[in-house]
Amino acid sequence: MKIRNNKNIRLVLAVLALISLYSFTVIKNNKRKIEETEIEFVGENNVFIKKKTIKNLLKEKCENTSEIQKIRLILGDLESELNKNAIIEKADVFVSIDGKLKAKVKQKIPVVRVFDDNGSFYIDYQGTKMPLTSTYTARVPIFLGNLDWKKNPEIVSVLKYIYDDDFLKKNITSIKLMPKNGLIMTNRNYNFEIEFGNAINIERKFKNYKAFFQKAISDSTIKKYNKINLKFTQQVVCTK
Repeated sequence: MKIRNNKNIRLVLAVLALISLYSFTVIKNNKRKIEETEIEFVGENNVFIKKKTIKNLLKEKCENTSEIQKIRLILGDLESELNKNAIIEKADVFVSIDGKLKAKVKQKIPVVRVFDDNGSFYIDYQGTKMPLTSTYTARVPIFLGNLDWKKNPEIVSVLKYIYDDDFLKKNITSIKLMPKNGLIMTNRNYNFEIEFGNAINIERKFKNYKAFFQKAISDSTIKKYNKINLKFTQQVVCTK
């Protein structure tokens, strides 16, 4: 019985020693300083905001502290600070096992560059405004006209459709807003206008346009037209 009790005591002492060692390690680790900040962009490779800018935003929000324990308490605040930036769609901030402050940043995706009475800016894939930057200029169609973007999601749907289609993305160079929200587009390589009309039957209209384009290229008539009317979903009306 005495031998068994001694074994139990040794087991308890060993467990307590492990707990103490673990607690000491955690405390020591939490008091370590953040030695490095790493920024990783996820999604598209085009960089509209510099890593240095993101690091500076994080540094300002850390309030002169670099202890891991204190940084962990404000990770949510750090993410919120980055997500306020008009270039950033979503940011995840965390402390890695090796004591680095890391941020995974997804930038907004511009689908069109707008020129209106207030200046120039991008509209992103979610339909929100995105400022121009000196870091990178997106190769996207130009949109001419004044529009309340929050109240016209159907026009954003047209822009997203163009962006998602490899042919249209290369083919359409500009979109002009007409009265009653009609749209007129231009082509990269030819002089005709594309009268799209209102933002309805989007898929059908673009399928009609691609079918027309393929046929007009094959029979060498594409240079003869001045206007391509897509407003009638059952047919494409071409004007010479």
